[in-house]
Amino acid sequence: MRWLILPTVALAVGAILVPGGTVGQSRLPTLGDRISGTVSLEEEYRMGQRFLAQIRRSAPTIPDALLNSYLENITYRLASRSELKDHRLSFVIIDSEELNAFAAPGGIIGVNTGLFLNAVNEAEFASVMAHEIAHVSQRHFARGVDEAQAGRIPYLASLLASVIVMATSDAQHGTAAITAAQGMAVSNQLRHSRSNEAEADRVGQNTMFNAGIDPAAMGSLFERLMSLNRLGSRPPEFLLSHPLTESRVADARSRAVRYPGRDYSDGLEYRLMRARVVNHYAPDKRALVADYERRGGEPRNEVEEDAFLYGLAVAYWENEQYALASETLARLLARDPNRISYVVTRAEILIGQNEEGRAIPFLRRHLEINPGNHALTMTLADALIQARAYEAAARTLDAHTRRRPDDHHIWYQLAEAQGQAGNISEVHQARAEYFNLVGDFPAARNQLRYALRLEQDTGASPAEQARLQQKIREVERIIAEMSG
Repeated sequence: MRWLILPTVALAVGAILVPGGTVGQSRLPTLGDRISGTVSLEEEYRMGQRFLAQIRRSAPTIPDALLNSYLENITYRLASRSELKDHRLSFVIIDSEELNAFAAPGGIIGVNTGLFLNAVNEAEFASVMAHEIAHVSQRHFARGVDEAQAGRIPYLASLLASVIVMATSDAQHGTAAITAAQGMAVSNQLRHSRSNEAEADRVGQNTMFNAGIDPAAMGSLFERLMSLNRLGSRPPEFLLSHPLTESRVADARSRAVRYPGRDYSDGLEYRLMRARVVNHYAPDKRALVADYERRGGEPRNEVEEDAFLYGLAVAYWENEQYALASETLARLLARDPNRISYVVTRAEILIGQNEEGRAIPFLRRHLEINPGNHALTMTLADALIQARAYEAAARTLDAHTRRRPDDHHIWYQLAEAQGQAGNISEVHQARAEYFNLVGDFPAARNQLRYALRLEQDTGASPAEQARLQQKIREVERIIAEMSG
C-alpha cells in the first residue's frame, strides 16, 4: 500500500530491556511508590518516552492508521484486564517482515509487521501483546535496575545503550557489542531474563483469559515459532530476545487446559489487518491477484471468507484494478456498511482512481457517526491533499493533533499540508513538534526560532510571540538537561 514511510522507528529487544527479577520476588509496590528506592513508575514513564524518541529516529515505521488503531485497540483491551497499574501506553509498528515484538519501560509497546505475517489469528497476535504487557505490569525493567544497583546485572545506562545497539544493527553484532562492554554480566542478565519470560507467559495467559481471548493460542504460536527456528539457518529476531524451549511450550500448553471451558470468537478485524500487511509485502502485485483468484472457490467459514474478499479487494487496488477492487469490496460493505476498515479502504480506492470528490463526502458522513476516528480522519486528510484542498487538510490535521498530540506521524503530515497551503510559520511549528517527538531537540529549537522570527516580522500578537518564546525555553531546558 502507499504508506508514508518516515525515517523514524527501530527494532528493540524486550528481553534486554527487562533483565532482572524472578517469579519469587515480593509483591511490587502500588502506583507512585518506589522499588527499593530505585525507580518510580513516573521515572519509568519518562525513561520510556526518551527511549521511544530514540527508536522513532532509527528505522521506518508504518503510519497506516488502520493498523495502528488495531494495535491500540487490542492492546488496551488486554491492558484493561491485566495487572498493569499505569495505563499510559505508547505504540509503534515497525516496517519489517522480521518477526519481533518488544516492551520498554514506561508502557512502550512495539511490534514488527512481521508479527502480523506469523500470527495466523487474533488470539496468537494477542498472546504476544499480553506477554509484552506482562513485562511492563510486572515491572521487570525496574526490578533489573534495582539488581543493577546491587552490582548483579549491567548498569542502566549500558543496558539502554545495548538496546539501541540491538535496535539499529544486526542482532548478532549487537550481542557481540554488549558482550564486549559488559563481559560476564550478560550471561547473568540472560539468566534473569528467562525467569522474566516465564513470568510474562503465565501473567500474559491470565490476561488473555480475562479479556475473553483463548489462552491456548500462546502455546500454538510458540510451537510454530520453534518449527521456524528448526527450519531456518537463523532464528527470528523474536526468538533471539524471547528464547523458546520445549519446557516453555509445554508449560504454556498445560496452563491453557486449566482455564474453564469457553467459546472464543475468531476476530475478523485482525484478519483484515493481516491481509493489508500481506498485500503490502507482496513483491509482485499481479501474481498476488492471480493467487487470490485461483483460491476463490476454496471452502471457508464466514470470517475466513470475509477476510479473503477483503484481501482480494486490496490486491486489486494495489494492482490498480480499481473497478474490480470496488466491486469486490461492495460485497463486504453491503453486509457491514459501517465497518471502518471497509469504509477507509473504499475511500483509498476512490483516491487511487482520482475520485477524491466522492471520497471526501463519503468519509465525512462516516466521521459524523464516528467523530474523531483516527483512520477516517487521516484518510480524509489524504483525500483533501489529493484534491489540493490544502487549507482544509491542514485544519483537519491540526484538530486531530489535539486528540493525538503524541503521534509524530500526524505532525509530519500536518507540516506537509501547511507547507502546501503556504502557512510557513505553521510549517515550522508542526516540524518542531515532530522533532520533539523523535528526540531531535536542537532541530525543534531551530524550527521554533524560525517561526518566532516570522511572527515578529509580521507583527503577530504579543501573546503568540510569548507562547513561542516559552516553547523555545522549554526545549532549551531539555537540551541543557541532556548535555548536563
